[in-house]
Amino acid sequence: MSIKSVLEENLVKLDLEGNSKEEIIHELLDILVKAGKVKDVETAFRDIMSRENKMSTGIQDGVAIPHAKTKAVESLVACVGVKKNGVDFASLDGKPSNIFIMTLSSPNRIGPHVQFLAEISNIIIQEDARDKILSAKAPGEILEVFGL
Repeated sequence: MSIKSVLEENLVKLDLEGNSKEEIIHELLDILVKAGKVKDVETAFRDIMSRENKMSTGIQDGVAIPHAKTKAVESLVACVGVKKNGVDFASLDGKPSNIFIMTLSSPNRIGPHVQFLAEISNIIIQEDARDKILSAKAPGEILEVFGL
């Protein structure tokens, strides 16, 4: 499952408002719900928080990739959000996260989930890519960073 087959402009939000990990996760889920990608928001939230409680998905360099396997979706879905001043996401480097890439996938499908996370990681590790995402003025500019 490639980034190109999952992301589109209505799944990108440039100005997340949440000030906590839970608020950011709710806001990202709301993007997916409004796009008709999640059928049970409570189940999705519970599964994401269960994953977060095992190990934070705040990686480093201002990036968090909250993800989970959940019965709330039928296939892999994803969205991107940005909060310029960042939120504590218990990142490995201890710094706030300001780029959030949420992905959810069905529990019975492992391949697409792993492939998507690998593809995202290969892009987001590049400082130039992160800088372009943070300076984007429109969702399309963020999609361009991911080759869309």
